[in-house]
Amino acid sequence: MTIRTILVDDEKLAIQGLQLRLQKFPDVEIIDTCSNGREAIRKIKTEKPDLVFLDIQMPGFDGFSVVKGVMELEPPLFVFVTAYQEHAVRAFEANAINYLMKPVDEDKLADTLERVRTRIAEKRSSEEAEKLKIVLAEVAPEAMEAMPDEADTGTGRFEKLINIKDRGQIFRVDVESIEYVEAAGDYMCIYTGDNSYILRETMKDLERRLDPRAFQRVHRSTIVNLDKVRQVKPHTNGECFLVLESGGQLKVSRSYRDVVARFVH
Repeated sequence: MTIRTILVDDEKLAIQGLQLRLQKFPDVEIIDTCSNGREAIRKIKTEKPDLVFLDIQMPGFDGFSVVKGVMELEPPLFVFVTAYQEHAVRAFEANAINYLMKPVDEDKLADTLERVRTRIAEKRSSEEAEKLKIVLAEVAPEAMEAMPDEADTGTGRFEKLINIKDRGQIFRVDVESIEYVEAAGDYMCIYTGDNSYILRETMKDLERRLDPRAFQRVHRSTIVNLDKVRQVKPHTNGECFLVLESGGQLKVSRSYRDVVARFVH
């Protein structure tokens, strides 16, 4: 697998330094370099790279403007590279794969590229599966009935870590540690056994990011991690309570009782 890469920085020495560090990774192919944001947008649209190392502070169009400028396409993976720590929050809000400080540390660069490889492999696997489905639908529609649903093919497309900006900090929350999620207006309250976090996101969007084999809605405004359920306690009117690993309890409304019953034994 070759990672087609573009480097963007208004400082020539910074680009040269990153080129030297990337020479140690034979699967990284630098297909172009750019010295400003407008040029970067043009190159990304024409070259369609897998990965872009992107400086944040540049004259004219900064790094965040570049990300916005290619959002109508299927954007590449972005790694922000900057000398300013205060941009970290916005970098994660822009869904960057990582945030590297100048001068780039070699170990952190290697870790970042490992994340990139994982994300690209997951994407390509998903694309190949979709192509296979299209072909089967045309030449052997009966075979489609035997194909597993997406939820049965693995957890690669679901989040394992969620970046949450809360109280002026970025928290990287392991999805497996989440016990339940409650909606509160335009925010999601995410509870682990030890902490709680506030995430600005809709319930619908968050559900798409979580593996439905573990996370199920048990109330109009509540999602529970079924792996954290330790007991089911019947209640009146067909409702029940789920006792969680931490000892907390969640009420399951009647309309969602059958959903939970399929997963909790």
